[in-house]
Amino acid sequence: MFMCVNSNKMFFLFILFFSTLISISSNSWFGCWMGLEINLLSFIPLISNNNNLFSSEASLKYFLTQSIASINFLFMILLKLILMKNFEMNNFLSIMINSSLLMKMGSVPFHFWFPIVIEGLSWFNCFILMTWQKITPMILISYYFNKNFLILIMMLNTMIGAIGGINQTSLRKLMAFSSINNLGWMMATIMISENLWLFYLSMYSFLISIMCFSFYMLNMYYMNQLFIMNLNPMIKISLLINFLSLGGLPPFIGFFPKWIVINFLLLNKFYILTFIFIMMSLIMLFFYIRIIYSSFMFNYLKLKWFKIYIKNKLFIMINFFSLISIMGMILSTFFFY
Repeated sequence: MFMCVNSNKMFFLFILFFSTLISISSNSWFGCWMGLEINLLSFIPLISNNNNLFSSEASLKYFLTQSIASINFLFMILLKLILMKNFEMNNFLSIMINSSLLMKMGSVPFHFWFPIVIEGLSWFNCFILMTWQKITPMILISYYFNKNFLILIMMLNTMIGAIGGINQTSLRKLMAFSSINNLGWMMATIMISENLWLFYLSMYSFLISIMCFSFYMLNMYYMNQLFIMNLNPMIKISLLINFLSLGGLPPFIGFFPKWIVINFLLLNKFYILTFIFIMMSLIMLFFYIRIIYSSFMFNYLKLKWFKIYIKNKLFIMINFFSLISIMGMILSTFFFY
């Protein structure tokens, strides 16, 4: 499917999933750190590819940033163990532990590695990096977070994610900035409750999986490919629906988790934070619509010898997911009212 499936890849993929479970089910900080290390060492063989220089470069950059974050995390755990009796360091320690975990998942202000690494990956690895690799650090942050620090980071995430994506032509970098933006929302959910965080993550993973799968099927990596390719109108419409859903436009299912977050933030009187979240969502929608606009409008370039054939089953599957995106809000109202 997404990658040539051989026994090695399957083995490392299994360890990748398993290491997250080690981290989140551990009852000591050392166990968590060990899970993070196993996770790092299993993801690198998945992304490095001898035939592709970009992915080798990406794996090296990923290794360096993650190992810096790991060292920082370990150092802070040791410091916490030594200074356990002294509670004056509490604030500083929580900020430092949070920072190392933020670096692990590519959050602002440690986000610089994230778009650069994603640029060298295949769509399947992009999907793993944007969804699964965020689970462990998020859960570890929920154990021990500094509330004011996290609110500041949430604001920065949504702002940088929205503003950074405006200038991009690469679809992978664009999805990376979209992921940074959604990370801000996800942090808001983790401050509210872990169930809501799980719901938001599963929704986001669902939408991102459709996007990555569609781009993989169409073999697209840059925005200009969308208006060179003479796509099937149904594919264009499903791309439109899923992008708008990812941006969080009301009739689509992507709006639903964001709606719950906005409700909670307003109830707890975070008015400025809510305002920033909503404004930045508008910017996100702007550059999603720009992608869609280029694929819809520039259809005059009809290349007769250039056709895309997609297997019917896959095409039906993408359309089915799009149907879920549209119907999602209607279904969700049945559950909650």
